[in-house]
Amino acid sequence: METLINSTSIGNIIITAGSVILLLVLIKLFAWEQLTGIFTAREEKIANDIDGAEAARKEAEALAAKRQEELAGARTEATQIIDDAKETGKNQEAKIVAEAREEASRLKAKANQDIEQSKAEALSSVKGDVADLTVLLAEKIMTANLDKEVSKQSH
Repeated sequence: METLINSTSIGNIIITAGSVILLLVLIKLFAWEQLTGIFTAREEKIANDIDGAEAARKEAEALAAKRQEELAGARTEATQIIDDAKETGKNQEAKIVAEAREEASRLKAKANQDIEQSKAEALSSVKGDVADLTVLLAEKIMTANLDKEVSKQSH
Protein backbone atom coordinates (compact mmCIF):
# COMPACT_ATOMS: atom_id res chain seq x y z
CA MET A 1 0.00 0.00 0.00
CA GLU A 2 2.86 2.24 0.64
CA THR A 3 3.78 1.80 -2.93
CA LEU A 4 0.30 2.90 -3.94
CA ILE A 5 0.48 6.03 -1.84
CA ASN A 6 3.97 6.82 -3.00
CA SER A 7 3.02 6.32 -6.55
CA THR A 8 2.48 9.80 -7.82
CA SER A 9 -0.66 9.55 -9.71
CA ILE A 10 -2.73 7.26 -7.51
CA GLY A 11 -1.40 8.84 -4.33
CA ASN A 12 -2.18 12.30 -5.54
CA ILE A 13 -5.68 11.22 -6.49
CA ILE A 14 -6.31 9.67 -3.08
CA ILE A 15 -4.87 12.63 -1.17
CA THR A 16 -6.79 15.08 -3.33
CA ALA A 17 -10.02 13.09 -2.98
CA GLY A 18 -9.53 12.86 0.78
CA SER A 19 -8.80 16.58 1.00
CA VAL A 20 -11.91 17.39 -1.01
CA ILE A 21 -14.05 15.09 1.14
CA LEU A 22 -12.56 16.59 4.30
CA LEU A 23 -13.16 20.09 2.92
CA LEU A 24 -16.78 19.22 2.08
CA VAL A 25 -17.34 17.79 5.57
CA LEU A 26 -15.83 20.91 7.17
CA ILE A 27 -17.91 23.17 4.94
CA LYS A 28 -21.03 21.15 5.80
CA LEU A 29 -20.32 21.40 9.50
CA PHE A 30 -19.25 25.02 9.77
CA ALA A 31 -20.27 27.04 6.68
CA TRP A 32 -23.07 25.20 4.83
CA GLU A 33 -25.93 27.02 6.55
CA GLN A 34 -24.25 30.38 6.03
CA LEU A 35 -23.58 29.61 2.35
CA THR A 36 -27.12 28.37 1.74
CA GLY A 37 -28.43 31.45 3.59
CA ILE A 38 -26.33 33.71 1.35
CA PHE A 39 -27.50 31.87 -1.77
CA THR A 40 -31.12 31.91 -0.60
CA ALA A 41 -30.91 35.62 0.23
CA ARG A 42 -29.33 36.28 -3.17
CA GLU A 43 -32.01 34.21 -4.89
CA GLU A 44 -34.76 36.10 -3.04
CA LYS A 45 -33.15 39.45 -3.90
CA ILE A 46 -32.95 38.53 -7.57
CA ALA A 47 -36.56 37.30 -7.53
CA ASN A 48 -37.67 40.51 -5.79
CA ASP A 49 -35.71 42.61 -8.29
CA ILE A 50 -37.35 40.74 -11.17
CA ASP A 51 -40.79 41.15 -9.58
CA GLY A 52 -40.09 44.85 -8.95
CA ALA A 53 -38.93 45.33 -12.53
CA GLU A 54 -42.04 43.54 -13.82
CA ALA A 55 -44.28 45.68 -11.59
CA ALA A 56 -42.48 48.84 -12.75
CA ARG A 57 -42.87 47.75 -16.38
CA LYS A 58 -46.60 47.11 -15.88
CA GLU A 59 -46.99 50.45 -14.12
CA ALA A 60 -45.13 52.20 -16.94
CA GLU A 61 -47.36 50.47 -19.51
CA ALA A 62 -50.48 51.45 -17.56
CA LEU A 63 -49.22 55.03 -17.28
CA ALA A 64 -48.43 55.10 -21.01
CA ALA A 65 -51.91 53.77 -21.79
CA LYS A 66 -53.45 56.38 -19.48
CA ARG A 67 -51.45 59.13 -21.20
CA GLN A 68 -52.60 57.85 -24.59
CA GLU A 69 -56.22 57.94 -23.40
CA GLU A 70 -55.75 61.45 -22.02
CA LEU A 71 -54.14 62.54 -25.29
CA ALA A 72 -57.00 61.02 -27.28
CA GLY A 73 -59.47 62.75 -24.96
CA ALA A 74 -57.65 66.05 -25.37
CA ARG A 75 -57.70 65.65 -29.14
CA THR A 76 -61.42 64.86 -29.05
CA GLU A 77 -62.04 67.85 -26.79
CA ALA A 78 -59.98 70.12 -29.05
CA THR A 79 -61.91 68.90 -32.08
CA GLN A 80 -65.19 69.51 -30.24
CA ILE A 81 -64.08 73.02 -29.24
CA ILE A 82 -63.13 73.80 -32.85
CA ASP A 83 -66.44 72.42 -34.13
CA ASP A 84 -68.35 74.42 -31.51
CA ALA A 85 -66.43 77.56 -32.44
CA LYS A 86 -67.20 77.01 -36.13
CA GLU A 87 -70.88 76.46 -35.32
CA THR A 88 -70.96 79.56 -33.12
CA GLY A 89 -69.27 81.54 -35.89
CA LYS A 90 -71.81 80.35 -38.45
CA ASN A 91 -74.67 81.20 -36.10
CA GLN A 92 -73.26 84.66 -35.42
CA GLU A 93 -72.70 85.19 -39.14
CA ALA A 94 -76.30 84.22 -39.88
CA LYS A 95 -77.54 86.47 -37.07
CA ILE A 96 -75.45 89.42 -38.28
CA VAL A 97 -76.59 88.92 -41.88
CA ALA A 98 -80.23 88.68 -40.77
CA GLU A 99 -79.87 91.82 -38.63
CA ALA A 100 -78.18 93.65 -41.51
CA ARG A 101 -80.95 92.63 -43.91
CA GLU A 102 -83.57 93.68 -41.40
CA GLU A 103 -81.83 97.03 -40.88
CA ALA A 104 -81.50 97.54 -44.64
CA SER A 105 -85.18 96.71 -45.08
CA ARG A 106 -86.11 99.10 -42.28
CA LEU A 107 -83.92 101.86 -43.75
CA LYS A 108 -85.38 101.25 -47.21
CA ALA A 109 -88.92 101.45 -45.81
CA LYS A 110 -88.05 104.65 -43.93
CA ALA A 111 -86.45 106.12 -47.06
CA ASN A 112 -89.54 105.22 -49.11
CA GLN A 113 -91.75 106.77 -46.43
CA ASP A 114 -89.58 109.91 -46.39
CA ILE A 115 -89.73 110.06 -50.20
CA GLU A 116 -93.52 109.69 -50.16
CA GLN A 117 -93.80 112.34 -47.46
CA SER A 118 -91.51 114.71 -49.37
CA LYS A 119 -93.47 114.00 -52.56
CA ALA A 120 -96.75 114.71 -50.75
CA GLU A 121 -95.34 117.91 -49.25
CA ALA A 122 -94.01 119.00 -52.64
CA LEU A 123 -97.34 118.20 -54.30
CA SER A 124 -99.20 120.10 -51.58
CA SER A 125 -96.84 123.02 -51.99
CA VAL A 126 -97.27 122.95 -55.77
CA LYS A 127 -101.06 122.82 -55.33
CA GLY A 128 -100.86 125.80 -52.99
CA ASP A 129 -98.65 127.66 -55.45
CA VAL A 130 -101.03 126.80 -58.31
CA ALA A 131 -103.96 128.03 -56.23
CA ASP A 132 -102.11 131.24 -55.39
CA LEU A 133 -101.14 131.72 -59.04
CA THR A 134 -104.71 130.98 -60.13
CA VAL A 135 -106.06 133.58 -57.71
CA LEU A 136 -103.40 136.06 -58.80
CA LEU A 137 -104.13 135.39 -62.47
CA ALA A 138 -107.86 135.71 -61.83
CA GLU A 139 -107.27 139.03 -60.05
CA LYS A 140 -105.21 140.31 -62.96
CA ILE A 141 -107.80 139.17 -65.47
CA MET A 142 -110.57 140.75 -63.45
CA THR A 143 -108.57 143.90 -62.97
CA ALA A 144 -107.89 144.00 -66.69
CA ASN A 145 -111.58 143.43 -67.45
CA LEU A 146 -112.59 146.08 -64.95
CA ASP A 147 -110.10 148.46 -66.44
CA LYS A 148 -111.58 147.80 -69.88
CA GLU A 149 -115.11 148.34 -68.59
CA VAL A 150 -114.13 151.47 -66.76
CA SER A 151 -112.41 152.75 -69.82
CA LYS A 152 -115.48 151.87 -71.97
CA GLN A 153 -117.76 153.63 -69.56
CA SER A 154 -115.52 156.60 -69.48
CA HIS A 155 -115.55 156.92 -73.23
